[in-house]
Amino acid sequence: MQSKNRGALPMLKLTFPIAMEQFMRILVSSVDTMMLSSYSNDAVAAVGLVSQYVFFLNLVFSVIGTGCSIVLAQYLGARRKEEELNHIAQASSVMVLIVSIFLTALVLLGTGPLLSCYTLEESVRRFAWQYFVIYGGICCIFNAFSLLQGAILRSYGYTNEAMIVSIVANIINVLGNALSLYGWFGLPILGVPGVAGASGLSMVVSCILFHIFIRHRKDVAFKIRGIRQVPKESYKIILSVGVPTAGESLSYNISQIVIMAMISTLGTYAMSAQVYTMTIVRFVFAAAVATGSATQIKAGYYVGAGENDTAYKKIFLYQLVATACSMVMIVIVNLFKSPIIHIFTDIPEVTSLVATLLIYSTYIEFGRSLNLVYVGALKGAGDVRFPVIYGIISNWGIMVLGSYILGLKCGLGLVGFWLGIGTDETTRGLVMLLRWKSRRWESHSLVK
Repeated sequence: MQSKNRGALPMLKLTFPIAMEQFMRILVSSVDTMMLSSYSNDAVAAVGLVSQYVFFLNLVFSVIGTGCSIVLAQYLGARRKEEELNHIAQASSVMVLIVSIFLTALVLLGTGPLLSCYTLEESVRRFAWQYFVIYGGICCIFNAFSLLQGAILRSYGYTNEAMIVSIVANIINVLGNALSLYGWFGLPILGVPGVAGASGLSMVVSCILFHIFIRHRKDVAFKIRGIRQVPKESYKIILSVGVPTAGESLSYNISQIVIMAMISTLGTYAMSAQVYTMTIVRFVFAAAVATGSATQIKAGYYVGAGENDTAYKKIFLYQLVATACSMVMIVIVNLFKSPIIHIFTDIPEVTSLVATLLIYSTYIEFGRSLNLVYVGALKGAGDVRFPVIYGIISNWGIMVLGSYILGLKCGLGLVGFWLGIGTDETTRGLVMLLRWKSRRWESHSLVK
């Protein structure tokens, strides 16, 4: 069953469903916030507070999911035996199960002490405890296996199935929120516990649907039988790829928190403008994110099959497409930015700031498109450490430090921060381009 030439899978077939997933997640996240704000501002504050900890839980699971995805892509390209592919999926499942049980216990026992570290109004504390314990704790295992199964399906090229699951799960989430907050059909208004339960239910449904799709696809090697006989090497190779990748994600998100803390010194208008602009540009770079994810899979196929020359040439084309999409999107946004901005705010000072930042976003999105594609290619090829180490150095040495110097010391305000972010994205993207052109990644293949 593994004789299929995975490298021949059309790039568009991989990329389009992933892009639709990205758009759906961004849209639903925005809808969630609007729905909660109509219920209670305290609820918005509470969920916003613990959402950063939910992100860190997902980051732990991404260690395993990313490692599993990259290894599987190369093994599939190399047309390894079904038993070896099954061992990777099994090892990932064992690690996800152990980690999710540990984190569930940690959330249930530690949420109270964690929230006591914050100075919060009682209603905010109660809402935060309810949401985190239900969604982050009780539903933790379903979230973990949903992420893992999705990563496995995408590795085999079945991105349509992953997109369908994402759409269904998000619809359930939105409907569950509406039932919990608006009391439709005479149902009781459950508030934040209902919202957390709706999110958890969407993860349960995701797990079930992913399981059905995996069982339906006979070439997906993922069986429970023999799970105790998985060799230690399978665990090691997954972690060797996943851990560094998660370290980069952790560094990037902490650096974003630090930048937001610095922006807060500029006042409420500046903070609001930053949040609104980021919300808008997320739609712009969704296509580049999807292309980067698909590039990682394709690079794994090619390198695993020993088709390094094909990989080398194809990645340049993928980058050109991603950059073109980002540039077209950001130009369209700038052309119609006035009505777009007024969806979020009518405050003149904030509107003016957002309009200015959207112009500078052109610089950021150009660099981001390079960065996302070439980092995805390098990781897919097994060259994980270089982009991770350089990424961490660039995050703090260029983005954070540059934002501080330009934004605060030079007095450029938000524009200075965006120049710092854009310089990080662009220089990092160019360095990753040079790394790809050097072809040093060829010595890092996971398949010998």
